[in-house]
Amino acid sequence: MLAGDEGPALQLAMRLVLKAAEIMGARALVPIGFAHLDACFYAGEAHVDFARFLLENRARFAVPTWTNATVVSRSDPDLRPCAASPQIVKGAHLLRELYEELGAAPTWTCAPYQLPDRPKRGDHIVAGESNAVTFYNSVIGARTNKYGDYLDVACAMIGKAPYAALHTDQGRKAALLFKLKHIDPALLREQIFFHLLGHHVGRVAGRQNPAIEGLPANAAEDDLRAVSAAVASSGGVDLWHGIGVTPEAPDLASVFATGDTYDVTPADLIAARDDLTSGRDGPLDMVALGTPHFSFAEFAELHRLLDGRRIKPGLVFYVSTSRFVRNLIEAEGWLADFARAGITIVTDVCTYYSPAVRGARGRVMTNAAKWAYYAPGMLGVEVCFGSLGECVESAMRGEVWRDPALRRMLEA
Repeated sequence: MLAGDEGPALQLAMRLVLKAAEIMGARALVPIGFAHLDACFYAGEAHVDFARFLLENRARFAVPTWTNATVVSRSDPDLRPCAASPQIVKGAHLLRELYEELGAAPTWTCAPYQLPDRPKRGDHIVAGESNAVTFYNSVIGARTNKYGDYLDVACAMIGKAPYAALHTDQGRKAALLFKLKHIDPALLREQIFFHLLGHHVGRVAGRQNPAIEGLPANAAEDDLRAVSAAVASSGGVDLWHGIGVTPEAPDLASVFATGDTYDVTPADLIAARDDLTSGRDGPLDMVALGTPHFSFAEFAELHRLLDGRRIKPGLVFYVSTSRFVRNLIEAEGWLADFARAGITIVTDVCTYYSPAVRGARGRVMTNAAKWAYYAPGMLGVEVCFGSLGECVESAMRGEVWRDPALRRMLEA
């Protein structure tokens, strides 16, 4: 490949992977069995040029390769109007077509682990989307570093990655420990806790691998996903361990030997909540859920909380999800119920990045730490962070509502 015997596309891919291996100090490459691409997200014409170069030189992926969320939605083409940002919207449509022509599975989701046939523990893979990297490493126990554009594509084309960092046993050890002994056990049963915990842990850990002791043994996968997305946003964490909860951490000694130890306090969680809230409570313009993409279980809870009610007229309520999960909720008959309630379900995209989706303005409420972290800088909106229940009730009232029971648990 390096000599160009298999064409210029694979030659370029091999050069990229070897340069990355040199930088990372890898002495070998490791075969991979799966890739989830971030380079299919349009961020300029260079992305289109790169994909065209691959297609013109008959490049193909060596392993099953799925696509991350993109800028444009096939189910709602006017979500980001072309007239407002013609180059970005047209470029994103073209880039989507190019990667599908290259043979990537058109999953178009930032939560590929919700789909069937996901990688298993111990599988070496390549992923670029931050929450997916952290979820695959932490919750599933697959092995990937965070592969940026266009290294993710290069690895998928040759079927190998540098054997370094999180692909190795030593690289997956925890460097610091967080304990939850001061947290009210009742709060551990609330999903908002996991978002707040992840935001706090990420801010302290930075790029280090943290371990967390004291998580409930029955924490749901969506709870662990909330931690994964939040630590990746606030700190760039690519792997965390939940002692007795995540697959590589049956006990503390398995993942942590020495390092700084932190006791998480209610004050830390309150500070995380306040850090994720950039605006004051008041009249609400929009609710944004689904960052990362909403799961089937989350839709079930949303359906229960709605209880046949409608949101306040004039308020925009988006839930982002994958095509796969959308089909599941349609089969349940919930899609029509959500439409009657005034809720718009969108696929293929997330709503926190620019250009702004239709109706994104003013004061926005979300239950996702990642959305709350990025949206103020991306969209210039005010964000009020809260639980899913608070988001739904606020949408009914048209103004931010706070759950007094949840407040008491946090501020006890």
